[in-house]
Parts: sequence; structure tokens; C-alpha cells
Amino acid sequence: MSRDEADRALAHLRDEKERIGSALLELEDHPGYRLLKGAAVDGETRRVQAGVQSRVSELWALFDLYGRVLGAAEELRARQPRPGQEQLARLTWLLAGPSVELPAEEVPLERRTLLSAPSGERLTLQAAVERMTPLYEEAARSVAAVDAVWSALLSRLAEVEAERRAAVALRETLGGADPGLDGLVAELAAAAAAVRSDPMGLTSDGRADTARLDALHASLTAVRRGLEEADRLRTGFDDRIRGVADVLERLREAEAEALARRDAVIAKIAAPAVPEVPVVSAALADRLAALRQGGAWDALAERVTGLERAADAALGEARDTARVIQGLLDRREELRGRLEGYRAKAARLGLAEDSGLAEIYERARGLLWSSPCDLRKATVTLSDYQKTITSRTKGAER
Repeated sequence: MSRDEADRALAHLRDEKERIGSALLELEDHPGYRLLKGAAVDGETRRVQAGVQSRVSELWALFDLYGRVLGAAEELRARQPRPGQEQLARLTWLLAGPSVELPAEEVPLERRTLLSAPSGERLTLQAAVERMTPLYEEAARSVAAVDAVWSALLSRLAEVEAERRAAVALRETLGGADPGLDGLVAELAAAAAAVRSDPMGLTSDGRADTARLDALHASLTAVRRGLEEADRLRTGFDDRIRGVADVLERLREAEAEALARRDAVIAKIAAPAVPEVPVVSAALADRLAALRQGGAWDALAERVTGLERAADAALGEARDTARVIQGLLDRREELRGRLEGYRAKAARLGLAEDSGLAEIYERARGLLWSSPCDLRKATVTLSDYQKTITSRTKGAER
């Protein structure tokens, strides 16, 4: 190298050394590296930790040797403002020659030979950088992967543990035991230990696998909501019980009305297709009486909610049944009205004295005003009456 070439090489290598040093410091300051460095881990995470520590140690060792050689070159250049051929040759060897000597124990086994192993390996500064580059890239990838997985798992774990704390606090407020919650708490403790000791063992396709934590979160959320319902019941128990009692009273009235309408239909309609009236108010009243005796709030909450739903459903069914039954009586009244309407129409058309029409009318009236009423026959007879009026009218027009 000439003096200018040596100075340009020194400037380039100083800049390179500064950038390498900054990169190594940033790597060690990365959250993932800090987590790995001080963590007591197992399994796959321990393997990753060992690999990262090995690569980072090798990086710093190479960087130290690199810095020593560069320092020797800088010191030589500083001592010789106008270096001669001997000094330039020395500078050339330091800056471009195999001036970085690795200790024998630092040479990987696969790079050794039978004769070269004891004396170590020699690299140029450029070769040292080329050796450091993949080590850095592999360590950085591992550190970033650990950070991403651990962050995702710890974030999800924090959400699950918040659900656990809320559920446990509610249970303590309500009193009593909850074996289901105890089981979930124990399972969460095991999952948390796995997250903290071996996050890389909880991955799928390189990403954090939160399926176990997701399932625990869903289960704890369900338990918490049940306990919240129990707490609401505790503070509003009397109102809820009165509400159920009011619904049951309306249910008894609806059942009685449906039964009365059914009896009326059976008496007034021949062979009716009348539905049975479900009578469940007494059984539901027994459930209400049992609730009034008290018990654990979480169990009571489930029973009260179930009774409320059952009472509302029964009331709706009783009212629907009453409407269906009433429809049969309404059908008879509808047919009666239509018969009188057709009779009035016949009178307007001058057919009041028509004996054939009068006979059909009397037959239809007898069916509709008798008990029990045969709705099928009455409907057919009314249709015949209407058709006869129409045919008489058309005959008169011709």
C-alpha cells in the first residue's frame, strides 16, 4: 500500500469498527437479549439461549482481536508520519494480511487440520468481519424471535391473570368454595410457569402458540361472569324473587284462562282439534319455594336465572295455547257473521222468498247455533249457500 492507500484503509476500518461496536451494543441492549441473559430457562429456550450466548461471546472475541490489530496499525501510523517501505509493508500486512490470529481453542473443530489445530487460525480484518456477520445475523434473528414470542405470551398471560384475579376477588366477596375455579387457577399457574421458563417451546410455525392461554381466558371469563351474576343476585335477591313470583301469578291466570277456553271449545265445537294446556305453574312454584330457602350465591344465581327463563317460557306458551284454542270459537263467530251477511245480500237481490235458499240457510244456521257445532259441515253448508245465491243472481240476469 502507498501512504494514501494506507490512510484511506485506516479511515474505512475505523468507521467499520465503530459501526460493528454499535451493532453489538444494540444487540445486547435489545429486550429479547436482556430477557435471555438473566433468565433461568429450560427446554427449547435454553437451547436458543446457549446458542445466542455462544455467538455473542464469539462476536466479542473476534471484535476484540479486530480492534487490537487495528489499534496496532493506528499506533504504527501515528509513530511514522512519513512511513518508509518497511513501515508500509507492515501496515499493509496489518490492514490487509492475515493479521488476526485466533487462539487455538477458538478455532472450530470443523476448520482444524491435524497439524494446524495447536497453532490457531489466521484471518484478515475483512475475513474477520465476514466471520462476524453471520454470527451477528443468527444471534439477532434468535433474539428477535425470542422477544416476539415472549412478548406475545406474556401479554396474553397478563390478560388471563387479570381474569383470574377478578374471579378470585369475586369468590372471596361471595364466600364459599368453587372447585372449578380452583382447578383453573392451578392450570393457569402451570401454564404461567411454562411461559416463563420455556416460551420457545410454546410456538407454532415460529409464532407464539397462545391456544392454552386462550382456552383458560375463555373459561375464567365464563366463571367471572357467573360470579358477577351471583353478586348481582346477592344485592338484588328479593327483587328477583318478587319478579319470578309475579310471572308465576300471571302464568297461573294464563293457564286457568286457557283451560276455561278449552272446556268451552269442547262443549261448543264438535270433535275439535284442541291442544292440551300445559300446566306447570305448580312445579315452578315449588322451585321458587326452594330458592327462598337460600344457599351458595353462585349456585342460587344459576337456579334463579333458570327459573326466570322457565317461567317466561311457560307464560308465553300458555298464552299461545289460549290464542289457538280461542281461534276455534272465533271461527264459529266468523261463520255466523258471514251467514247473516249472505242472507242480507239475498234479501237485497229479491231472493228472500226463495225456498231453496231458505232451506240451505236454516240448515247452516242449525249447524252454527247448535252445541257442539260441527265447524266442518257448517263451513261446507255456508259455501253452498253462497254459491246458490251467486247462481240465482246470474240466472236472473240472463
